[in-house]
Amino acid sequence: MRKSVVFLALALSVAGLACSRSPKDRLQGKWLGDSVTNVDAAQSAGVTAWVKGTSLEFAGDRMIVTVPAEQPRGGEFKVAKVDGRKLSVAVAREGGSDTTTLTLAEDSTLHWDIGEGREIVLARLK
Repeated sequence: MRKSVVFLALALSVAGLACSRSPKDRLQGKWLGDSVTNVDAAQSAGVTAWVKGTSLEFAGDRMIVTVPAEQPRGGEFKVAKVDGRKLSVAVAREGGSDTTTLTLAEDSTLHWDIGEGREIVLARLK
């Protein structure tokens, strides 16, 4: 019985540490495009190839967006709003800021809302 109690206490403390990471901390690292949702079948192959060349990188307070055929761009970011796993992220740019919605589906999967019911699904680079 004592071993069970010790194991349960240890498991709960480890789970508490995992949950204590802030949303900003959970975004840190590089995320690579994997797939896209809600795209016409006729456009799926071309769009998926474009998505696979897309990445988001979070390093400290900085976010860098890379998309095919464009120069990477970035700026300082902050998590403006948290609603469960859904994050509203504001990225500073010259003359203002842009806001986007990201959803942390898992620790290794991120969904980027690109509008019109579409999301780019990104996987964390290990």
